[in-house]
Amino acid sequence: MKAVLVEPRAEVESDEGLKVADAVWVGTALLQEKHRDAVFSTEDIVSSVQRHHLTKGTFKSIWQHVNQHCVANRPPQPNRICMLTATGKGYRRLFRPSDKVDEGRKGAPTHPEWNVLPTQYQYLRNWYEEWIHLAAEETQDPLLELVGTWKDESADDYVAHLRENWSNAQ
Repeated sequence: MKAVLVEPRAEVESDEGLKVADAVWVGTALLQEKHRDAVFSTEDIVSSVQRHHLTKGTFKSIWQHVNQHCVANRPPQPNRICMLTATGKGYRRLFRPSDKVDEGRKGAPTHPEWNVLPTQYQYLRNWYEEWIHLAAEETQDPLLELVGTWKDESADDYVAHLRENWSNAQ
């Protein structure tokens, strides 16, 4: 589901001065919190970061982080951060541990250090941990759960055995 966001420009306290990557994560998390299953355009995320005054970084720097530097499934150039996932041309969402990660980014940070978040955004830690937990539960593949259940026979023999007993199971 793609979200098209048109929100009024909100005046928020003050410039938080977060590192650009951390600001991008917070800006995206604020969107993701409202639209749990949505993906967001680069422009939506940049706008969120600017609207909430999360960093002193320039528009170009924020855009580059959303487009490349923070994207787990794109090659690192040079940043390795895995805070976002590209879901299509120009669309992103927060990174989940089950997402594909470019080889050069494996083991990189997936969220800001929690202690650097301003007080009003500290709750995003619990929200994010719950969000990725729920996403993991929803995406469990029942076929993958069968892996290893036929340890004493080959996969072909296991399938043949299931087919033989299929009429008894119905």
